[in-house]
Amino acid sequence: MIRLQNVTKYYGNQVGVRNLTLTAEPGEILGLLGPNGAGKSTTMGIITGYLPPTAGRVEVLGIDVTEHPREAKKHLGYLPEVPPLYDELTVAEYLGFAAEMKGLRGKRARAAVDKVVLATGLTAMRHRLIAHLSHGYRQRVGLAQAIVNDPAVLVLDEPTSGLDPQQITEIRSLIRELAQERTVILSSHILPEVSMLCRRVAILNHGELVAEDTPENLAQRLAGGRVLTVAVRGPAAEVASLLSELPGVEGVTPAEALEAEACRFTLTVAKDRDVRPELFYALADRRYPLLELSWQSTSLEEIFLNLVTREATSPAAEKEAASK
Repeated sequence: MIRLQNVTKYYGNQVGVRNLTLTAEPGEILGLLGPNGAGKSTTMGIITGYLPPTAGRVEVLGIDVTEHPREAKKHLGYLPEVPPLYDELTVAEYLGFAAEMKGLRGKRARAAVDKVVLATGLTAMRHRLIAHLSHGYRQRVGLAQAIVNDPAVLVLDEPTSGLDPQQITEIRSLIRELAQERTVILSSHILPEVSMLCRRVAILNHGELVAEDTPENLAQRLAGGRVLTVAVRGPAAEVASLLSELPGVEGVTPAEALEAEACRFTLTVAKDRDVRPELFYALADRRYPLLELSWQSTSLEEIFLNLVTREATSPAAEKEAASK
């Protein structure tokens, strides 16, 4: 649905993004992450045709955004961080204007407005001036204008910025519904939000793509393996020896003493290896009760900080800093 190939954008001598190659597949929500100045907004501006790339190619549904911008934009919906609203118009008037700007006329425009008003929960606000709306409803109006032309691709820049907890929950639910029929690219600095909404994430730093994968796969790549927590009732030394001998177990941490002669261990397990069945039967054979067994998950925040910090202290980054 979206393809960026070796995209670079310069602002004078400053690099917005450099050699960025990225894809978004049909029906997925792709999270775009990065610290301030990483190139997220630049990337979104290039995808939507708002900013021309200095080099590289951008396609939406196979259409080159630079060569055929009008045709590409027919398939795009865009919600910038600050929605482009006109306070002097009512919700219906504004959405009607947005529909006309996107090529809809007459009955088609009115039907499109009716559809998005219902989809975004704006029915009760339809005839209210935008100036009198709460921040949450303004975000809904912004989303409504983004989908009024029923685009196949939806680009959302910080869609829940400034909302209260209830409004955030409502907008997230709405985004999930919209994504059922669309490809969504979502930028957010709220990492738990990305974890909840996105199946795949792309992390930018200093205008370059430093990682792209599911959060689970990124965690495994960073850890070099998976981590399993095991609590067992039995002699700590004997249990540790037994666990360390299991095929696929690469390391066992010292035991953490629990109540009732129980201990908790942390196991490092080889990638793509599930040792749980063998572990269960080995403990059962020795009659050591298994009290706890769970994979440790690495949060997206930990992944993000690890990658950004690693990139900032890489030899290339140090060389670049030294030359300035």
